[in-house]
Amino acid sequence: MSTRSVDFYIDIKSPYAYLALDPAIEMFDQLDLKWNVWPYTLDIADYLGSATVNEDGKIISSNRTPHQWRRVKYSYMDCRRMANLQGKTILGTQKIWDSSLFSIAHLWVKEKSEQTLLPFLRESFQLFWERKLDIENEGVILNLLEKFQLDSAEFTSWKGTNRNSVTSLMDVALSKGIFGVPTFVFEEEIFWGSEKLELVKARATGDYSLLI
Repeated sequence: MSTRSVDFYIDIKSPYAYLALDPAIEMFDQLDLKWNVWPYTLDIADYLGSATVNEDGKIISSNRTPHQWRRVKYSYMDCRRMANLQGKTILGTQKIWDSSLFSIAHLWVKEKSEQTLLPFLRESFQLFWERKLDIENEGVILNLLEKFQLDSAEFTSWKGTNRNSVTSLMDVALSKGIFGVPTFVFEEEIFWGSEKLELVKARATGDYSLLI
């Protein structure tokens, strides 16, 4: 078994992270790279502003500039093109979600049952981007854990004593220079964005011919 590994940082509220999940894992497995998927908490409002919309898509409140709205609208259009190729659904979120609770659950599942992590993430991301998962509702998260035969009471206890684990993980990520998702770190080299997967492959195999 290969001793080489890649760290993969994601946030459930990033559609680009969702769309990178399956292609990245498939490629890492093909390259015999051990993968570690870590939660990363984006501060979307810091660079894209924030807005709230209703079920019909009507803006209820917003502090975004016209430039920020152009970026947001393009991003969703771009993600939907990518989602169509993967047979996935991307529904625009109705607010800027706080993903900290889900990140804690992600970290616990990774620690508790590594083989459950990928199925858990796949289903969670799919439900969230279909507007079927309230990631700020602890009861909803507990039910999701139970669905994967994980002890929700054990998670609640663990969360109480490890609440700062995600913050500590974020501090480490920031110290490495990570600033967004999806991000891949291979042999201490940072690659940001799913379009960099082919570059990660070239770096891992030493074959850069397909990039020319």
